[in-house]
Amino acid sequence: MDNAAIEEMFEAVGPVSIRRMFGGKGIYHHGIIFALELRDELMLKGDPESAPLLEAAGAKRWVYEGKGGKPVAMPYWTVPDEAYDDPDIMAKWARLAFEAAVRITGADQRK
Repeated sequence: MDNAAIEEMFEAVGPVSIRRMFGGKGIYHHGIIFALELRDELMLKGDPESAPLLEAAGAKRWVYEGKGGKPVAMPYWTVPDEAYDDPDIMAKWARLAFEAAVRITGADQRK
């Protein structure tokens, strides 16, 4: 996914910056990472408050195989399918992901 498409998808949270990482891209707002693009898939930051909402909407958690074959669950979830077809729904999930990232980092989002 190119950067312009990512910026457009997340315009509801405000301006985003995009940095290459993990063989993908980190997506930031106010310097806080709240989403990833990895292997052409967008993932949203989740926390104990937002993860149940993401899961209920059909999102899947990013889990990879760690040392010894043990699964490692990351705090990122796929974007619910319905959000790709509706900018208002995408805006809702983008805001929830940013709010989760703020809670996780303890950052002040009023910058």
